Amino acid sequence: MKLCQTTYVILGVLSFHPRQSGYHIRKTIEGSVAYFWNESFGQIYPTLKKLLADGLIMEDGPRGPKGSQEYSITEAGKNALAEWLELPSRNAPPRNEFLLKLFFGMHAPPQVSLKHLEDFRRKIQEMLNQLLELEKLAAEYSQHQPGSFYAMLTLDFGLAQLRSAMAWSEMAIDKISKLSEPAQKAEVEA
Repeated sequence: MKLCQTTYVILGVLSFHPRQSGYHIRKTIEGSVAYFWNESFGQIYPTLKKLLADGLIMEDGPRGPKGSQEYSITEAGKNALAEWLELPSRNAPPRNEFLLKLFFGMHAPPQVSLKHLEDFRRKIQEMLNQLLELEKLAAEYSQHQPGSFYAMLTLDFGLAQLRSAMAWSEMAIDKISKLSEPAQKAEVEA
């Protein structure tokens, strides 16, 4: 059975946290995998309908006061998730406008790339701070949750990646600053 990637995110979330509405699935994604995988409500709700029709999830309990429905994963859903986990990953090349602009940076003054790099470093620092806070919370939470070992591994990857990006950005800022120094000296002398 070929399913879209959103299917597996929803099945994975429901395998950890049964009895969730589409809204709560989105919130769980935001608080867990959104640092490397995100889904919108526009992707979640149609996928929930398909998963329900395919018997991979089931409605769990009556509709809520605002018409929301909670869902849980079925055995067939657990099997589909397990089969998907065994398949090789298909990682498409990332699309990163910041790196694209940096790649073509020779067509602008060095200060333009420098500003982009400083903005990038600031954003990386913000994300690093968020993950460090999440790490504190996750350490307490993970003691009581089965399977949290794997979630912590993804958190470790995110922290390592952000620390590496921070070191790279500082090195790149230093290099571009040196590149623009002769131009600045020439402007002062003129």
